Amino acid sequence: SEQSNTPKLVVFTEYKDTLNYLYKKITCLLGKEEAVEVIHGSLLREERIKAQERFLNHAEVKILLATDAAGEGINLQRAHLMVNYDLPWNPNRLEQRFGRIHRIGQTEVCYCWNLVSADTKEGVVYKRLLEKIETARKALGGRVFNVLGKLHFEGRPLRELLLEAIQYNDSAEVRERLFKKIDGALDQTHLQELLEERALVRDIIDTTKLHQIRQEMERAEARKLQPHYVESFFLEAFKHLGGQIHEREGRRYEITRVPNKIIDRDREIGHGAPVSKRYERVTFEKELVAVRGKPQAAFLCPGHPLMDATIDIILEQNRDLLRKGTVLVDEINAHSLPRVLFYLEHSITDGHTTSIGEPRVASKRVLYVEIDCEGKICKLNYAPYLDYRPLREDEPSIEYLLSLPEFQWIDKELESKAVAYAVNGPAKDHFDEVRKQRHELIEKTRIAVKERLLREISYWDYTAEQLKLKELTNKPVGRITSQKAREKAEELSSRYQKRMEDLEKESRLNAQAPIVLGGVVVVPAGLLAKIKSDGDAESYTSPPTDTQASAAKAREIVMEIERKLGFIPVDKEAEKLGYDIESKNPSTGKLRFIEVKGRVSGADTITVTKNEILCSLNKPDDYILAVVEFIDNTDYKVYYVKNPFRREPDFGATSVNYKFSELIERGFNPVECE
Repeated sequence: SEQSNTPKLVVFTEYKDTLNYLYKKITCLLGKEEAVEVIHGSLLREERIKAQERFLNHAEVKILLATDAAGEGINLQRAHLMVNYDLPWNPNRLEQRFGRIHRIGQTEVCYCWNLVSADTKEGVVYKRLLEKIETARKALGGRVFNVLGKLHFEGRPLRELLLEAIQYNDSAEVRERLFKKIDGALDQTHLQELLEERALVRDIIDTTKLHQIRQEMERAEARKLQPHYVESFFLEAFKHLGGQIHEREGRRYEITRVPNKIIDRDREIGHGAPVSKRYERVTFEKELVAVRGKPQAAFLCPGHPLMDATIDIILEQNRDLLRKGTVLVDEINAHSLPRVLFYLEHSITDGHTTSIGEPRVASKRVLYVEIDCEGKICKLNYAPYLDYRPLREDEPSIEYLLSLPEFQWIDKELESKAVAYAVNGPAKDHFDEVRKQRHELIEKTRIAVKERLLREISYWDYTAEQLKLKELTNKPVGRITSQKAREKAEELSSRYQKRMEDLEKESRLNAQAPIVLGGVVVVPAGLLAKIKSDGDAESYTSPPTDTQASAAKAREIVMEIERKLGFIPVDKEAEKLGYDIESKNPSTGKLRFIEVKGRVSGADTITVTKNEILCSLNKPDDYILAVVEFIDNTDYKVYYVKNPFRREPDFGATSVNYKFSELIERGFNPVECE
């Protein structure tokens, strides 16, 4: 079928010769070679990745033929149909193959056909094994695949059973004995014991720690720039570079042309899958990657090669602008004092080195530091520039503004002050966070490596000694000699030593000095409104009606309401997170995020920033816009508005005005309704 949502098929075979045979037959049947991709062990790593990318993203590629070179570590989720043309000796590899398509996020029902030569001696035994696996799978909710690799049949691997079947399966007695071994290995009680043995997590997380983890996840979800801002950026940048992208389903796009400059840049900087010339579907939202009945989409986010190459070119073209800096306007700030915002890059390296001999970067983060005219320094979070806009043509020029007395405190020394503050503040926090995460991961990995490799080394050492004794007494030893067993033990010992050395290098973290990428002079709307240029003061917008005092009063009113409702509120306004109050349900630990706006009764509009809108869209069920209407000095009304904003602002917008009357009409009295 030529439909773009036609199911894709993966066919696994044990042998490359069989793969070549199938390729000739299938391409002849279909009449076009471009419909079939192949992955086998003779392909270089880069060629395998390219074949995987074409299978995932090209609509015309329908079938992937593969040996077990594609059986582990590769995502083939674009397909949900699989055929095992011939079957492996180890049943665990069946699970590894099926796991390439049956992954978390797969929305289609996955089907797998295992082809068995039923009229052969070993085929009869393998068929019995597959039937018992299916029975156990239904009884254990599918988890039987987790332990297939640990199955033994009265102490013997499946390979030996199948060889015995080939040699002696003519008699019903031998066949029945083999069937009993299969049935015993797949006994439900035995499988349950294996499942418990393989359980990765044995500890029970206490309620307090569980709540802390969930709260951090909720905060991260509320503050993320993905997908709204990242999508806006990529669409603008990609078109600017000559790319062609078209929206198909809601928030899902087809890329019909990727410019050569992006493909070439990926070849220079890329380390993973290559950039394709076109993509059947891409999306910026995880939940839209797999939509039933539609082609699976590539998830575009920082880290995807297409996104990284695009960002790299845009930065190269505009990096000098970051250092040059600019002047931006903070529209919702009624203060009359300017600030300077610095953005710094902080890197943490480990003991590894890159191909050119430089320390490998383990973590990199952009830090934001703001300094005011009084020398007060503070850390800002997560892209504060989104809330600021550039100067308009009818406003004073940058040169004129910087010549005014209010800006004469700005000098080159501010940059060194920002760096010094970052070293002892946000950069240190970044290092402590990465060190803690890295330490926990490395310790868990060390334990797992020791358990697995030392057990294997002991096994092959013991096997080598036993085989050596047999060789000295001229007893048959089979295909594996004591020399081969000893070489295997030494190989594993070398691998163990190298892995331990790698983990040691990964644990040696070093914090680099923060590097200033650029700076911005932030002009509050209150200051801009006071400035007269050419004697015309009427051309400037008046400052917002809510002053710092009224905003603080509105937050205190809302926090008191939250306490009455049984929540535990915390004022987060100073951190500029996209919300003012973080309110916790003490019984569940769940958070809700509240943005507070105070207005005098009869006001025309309420101004909200881009960060506030993005935060509400990230957490639509847990975000509240609290509007405090001040009727007079003592009387007020409070309205809670849920789902206050329906869509993200345009790419160039930094704030949006909403009608005050419309918002309070959609609101409700929180004390009466909750």
